Amino acid sequence: MTAPHPDSGVLRHAADAGQPPSGAVSRRQLLMAGAALAGTVVAGRARAQAWPNKPVRIVVPFVAGGSSDIVARSVAAKMQGPLGQNVVVENRPGANGAIAAEYVMRSPPDGYTIMVGSIGTFAINAALQPKLPYDPLRDLEPLTLAVTTPNVLVASPSLPVTDVRGLIDYARRNPGKLSYASSGTGSSDHLSAELFKLQTNTFGVHIPYRGGAAAMADLMGGNVDASFQNMGAAVPHIRSGRLKALGVTSEARRPQLPDTPTLIEQGVPGFVVTSWQAFMGPRGMPRDVIARLHAELVAALQSDEVRGRFAQQGFDVVGNRPSEFADFQRREIERWRDVVRRKGLTPE
Repeated sequence: MTAPHPDSGVLRHAADAGQPPSGAVSRRQLLMAGAALAGTVVAGRARAQAWPNKPVRIVVPFVAGGSSDIVARSVAAKMQGPLGQNVVVENRPGANGAIAAEYVMRSPPDGYTIMVGSIGTFAINAALQPKLPYDPLRDLEPLTLAVTTPNVLVASPSLPVTDVRGLIDYARRNPGKLSYASSGTGSSDHLSAELFKLQTNTFGVHIPYRGGAAAMADLMGGNVDASFQNMGAAVPHIRSGRLKALGVTSEARRPQLPDTPTLIEQGVPGFVVTSWQAFMGPRGMPRDVIARLHAELVAALQSDEVRGRFAQQGFDVVGNRPSEFADFQRREIERWRDVVRRKGLTPE
């Protein structure tokens, strides 16, 4: 309902009587409301201009060298100039990202501590672990979905197989001998391996690590046999010959590995798993700070330098709005809850 004009008869009558009639709004009240609104706008602008006035931390829930770490460090380097502050990357590995997520959840919601995490940290953990110490939907603030990438099934150079069919045959000829490394219980590479074993009726021992880099280090050293790893982190080691690529988990072959067929091509129907990395912060950050963080994150992701580097490693840049990422995240959590329920998977 529109307030009466200050010169209307209603307000003149109120002024003459010295008391506003019931339901009427005085000129003084209108002026006070306008001043309050203007003060709020000015305060919001001042806060946006003042932020940041100290370094910003990007927490990574895994050890250095994995996909989350690659995304964090690439983006941090591009954000420092526009923000006029150092952007520091801090690794806090453990529990498939739960340790870092709980730390960020409990950090002051002032925009100075955010995190980049994986599909495991922000979706699969919620589907797989009923006693998770954080709720990725309730306790964390969405900023943007950064990148997506398929996984690639890789093997140690010492494993005597060259393709997916060879791996299946090896597992069946050597029951209980094959081992699968993952970046942590509940990670996309862990669930990829579980789905693979179920669909191919094979067995392999799951060996979780504190991040993809640690898993790949043991793969290259021949201490474990195979793993589904994020393509972005695995491609450099595949190109150097330190890992063997057996198949990719996308619907079609990837330009980064044009000679590596999909698992679907090699007789594992419908095997598509897409991993992703996203940025979140503590719930309750000011709207203007969220807007600034989102703008700088997306600008860094969309820069030619970062896009080119990510393309070489198999990352597809997204950089969507916080609301779009929140909707995507909810769908992913429901998808993996369904997978966990149907496959009967439980935390190890």
